[in-house]
Amino acid sequence: MVRGMDFAAIRLIGLTLAVLSQGYLFIRIRRAIKSLPGPDLFKSCAIVLAGITILLLFTANRYIMFYPITWAPPPAAERLFLFYLPAVWGLGSILSALVLFIVDFTGGLCRAIFRIFRSTGRKELSPMNPARRHFLQVGLGGLAAAPLVLCGYGAVYAGKAFEVRELALSFGHSLRVVQLTDIHAGIYMTREEMRRLTDRVIALQPDLFVLTGDYISNSMEFLPGCIEEMARVRAPYGTFATLGNHEHWYGELSRIQAVFSQCRIRLLINDHQVVRSGQGAFTVAGIDDLRAGHPDLEAALHGLDSHMPVLLLSHRPEVFPLAAAYGIQLTLAGHYHGGQVKLSLPSGDISPANLLTPYPEGLYRLNASHLYVSRGIGTTFTPVRINVPPEITLLHLSM
Repeated sequence: MVRGMDFAAIRLIGLTLAVLSQGYLFIRIRRAIKSLPGPDLFKSCAIVLAGITILLLFTANRYIMFYPITWAPPPAAERLFLFYLPAVWGLGSILSALVLFIVDFTGGLCRAIFRIFRSTGRKELSPMNPARRHFLQVGLGGLAAAPLVLCGYGAVYAGKAFEVRELALSFGHSLRVVQLTDIHAGIYMTREEMRRLTDRVIALQPDLFVLTGDYISNSMEFLPGCIEEMARVRAPYGTFATLGNHEHWYGELSRIQAVFSQCRIRLLINDHQVVRSGQGAFTVAGIDDLRAGHPDLEAALHGLDSHMPVLLLSHRPEVFPLAAAYGIQLTLAGHYHGGQVKLSLPSGDISPANLLTPYPEGLYRLNASHLYVSRGIGTTFTPVRINVPPEITLLHLSM
């Protein structure tokens, strides 16, 4: 099975980019302050204040990303200033630094061309007048601030505006199936938000409700509330779930199983359950997380009739080639959140997920088997979503 990039490697790359961007932005801010008119003492104080602010925002964001926070739920003002502001700065500063670097590189290239013109004796270009220079500096400041504004929008609004994605597939059994994945309950996904989400699922009247992992962000304290909300959905054929990597990273299996059992949600870890209806029988199977867990697809399918339709739940989608080889009709997965931040170009999408997997989001087919990868509901590392709205998946399965 495909293992993907190691979590430690992703963490190291993200930390390196963050550190470099903070240093680069501080140099640019320092340069901008020094160019302003006014007393040197005032400018020195402003530079120190800018450095302290950047350091505090960077430190707060690193702490939020990698250490469990069990303050549930923090008041709105505290959430905004203590959590969302550092998180928006975390991603926005990297993007702003990238914008400024591109501008600096382009400017350096233009200056090099200008020097070449001068050295070859051609007509010297007119120097830039002060008004135009000021206009360009203001424009550059606005350009550098744009990623921060966009990340703020992606955290406060776009990351919460979930949509229902519907698709129809042949399965061998007529069903309305709702899938939720990557809820990531925590400081950026409160119980109130999960209740609103569950109300929407109930309104869709699913025959079958399935959950494909990552119920928590980085603390087990949020798991009971999340699963209690999911248990409010009363689908005729039941609710089934499997585990994601975050449950393995931050939870204890016995405690996780106890929570699901108390809420009467069937947790499938390399296991299956046959569901019988007036149309016949079908199977819901679940496999453990492909990387953090102990996946065993053969065990999950052991003893099944080969002619029975099988719906496989897997947190990560890379099980798909093996699932297709076993003749599984439909696999549902998540994990990658569609990349959370995506640039759509005529040549294709560019996102972190596209760099990590051949199955970043959407529908895939291999022979007679299908895989659907949901963008999920919650977020990880940063609460920002840009061009990747959170998703409730409604599948209309037919004979």
